[in-house]
Amino acid sequence: MSTTICQVMGFLVSSLGVGGSIVATAMDTWSTQDLYDNLVTAVFQYQGLWRSCVRQSSGFTECRPYYTILGLPAMFQAVRALMIVGIVLGILGLFVCIFALKCIRIGSMEDTAKANMTLTSGIMFIIAGLCAITGVSVFANMLVTNFWMSTTNMYQGMQNVQNRYTFGSALFVGWVAGGLALVGGIMMCLACKGLIPEESRYKAVSYNASGRNISYRTGPYKVGSGYEADPKARKGAGYEEAPRSEDGRRSYPSKYDYV
Repeated sequence: MSTTICQVMGFLVSSLGVGGSIVATAMDTWSTQDLYDNLVTAVFQYQGLWRSCVRQSSGFTECRPYYTILGLPAMFQAVRALMIVGIVLGILGLFVCIFALKCIRIGSMEDTAKANMTLTSGIMFIIAGLCAITGVSVFANMLVTNFWMSTTNMYQGMQNVQNRYTFGSALFVGWVAGGLALVGGIMMCLACKGLIPEESRYKAVSYNASGRNISYRTGPYKVGSGYEADPKARKGAGYEEAPRSEDGRRSYPSKYDYV
């Protein structure tokens, strides 16, 4: 029962993680304009992985997609790739996990096959979670670097107007989603151990003696009493009983009979 609960909980937690990764990748608020030194502004800018948006004070919002791929920074493209790989692995892991659930019986599928599928889906969820966490962390590191560079240029008077960007809500969604996918994958791997049948865990090992095999046969032990009812049991090969006469006496051959 505990194995089934662990497996189902891992599936649900991983599903939330994969769904959160999809939402975070599609969000446009990966980086938002920092308003610390400029509380009153007529234009608010924020950017995502696929487009940048501008929201005016009147409420009108305009978004413009990135029409180039090669013109984007290499780290930016790496973040895109990590998020896409994590989503693909997570979706594949969900499909595998559905057929691996112990509460769902499909044909004559054995528990060993379900255990292997559960382990496979758990590994997929773990990799998907790590991809999401890594991608979000790389983007956050880019924001921190650009923020302090913009702050330094602003204080040195190199630029009069400098827009600084800080963490957006999509980063926090991505971190939480990656953590959920990672935890769900670990729970699936733990549930795999309980699905393995007992007879397949321990295999019997046979040992053979190094010397010649000696077989012992047990049977009833007969104690000799010194008297046997059947005297023929003690007769050797080639022994013949002497003929009897008419009165019942035995007649033995003399030495002259052999001449």
